[in-house]
Amino acid sequence: MDKSENKKIGILGGTFNPPHIGHLVLAKESYEKLGLDKIFLIPTNIPPHKESQNVKARDRLNMVKLIAKLDPHFEALDIEIKRGGISYTIDTVKELKKKFKDVEFFLIVGSDLANDFESWKYFDKLRKFIKIVVAKRKSYPLKNKDNFIILNVTQIDISSSYIRNLIKKNFSIKFLVPDPVIDYIEKHNLYK
Repeated sequence: MDKSENKKIGILGGTFNPPHIGHLVLAKESYEKLGLDKIFLIPTNIPPHKESQNVKARDRLNMVKLIAKLDPHFEALDIEIKRGGISYTIDTVKELKKKFKDVEFFLIVGSDLANDFESWKYFDKLRKFIKIVVAKRKSYPLKNKDNFIILNVTQIDISSSYIRNLIKKNFSIKFLVPDPVIDYIEKHNLYK
């Protein structure tokens, strides 16, 4: 991406283990409702708040690249995987702000993550660097609305862990996960 091309960019990070339609809907609605120019989809290398996953970071990145191809406003970035180690949002934001000087960034998180925001590394600095957008989730009422942009998005009550569970039980994940990701999962025998 040209460094001066976009002015308002959303950041949607996570394990994407695997990416599913909930991620796509959240990204698309954030893009539209916030008037963004682009959404960066950034898979973590090692997530600080979740147990280690049995699927390699490279596979998760490849699946994110597949979903990014579904919309011209999405772009998959590998900066956390390239950096290695535990992925902290503050490090990613600093790196992006150095690379894209005239861009206003919006960090997109669900209310489940926002409720634990104060446990994030340097959360107070992060709040100064970037606008934080919280997508409300019915199952996780937002405890603190201070300093957040609240976004009402379509509620899709699925999770990556639910999808992994379906795969383990040999149930279909059709319509929950985009077809290119299903093909990748099957080809690489993931989550079995």
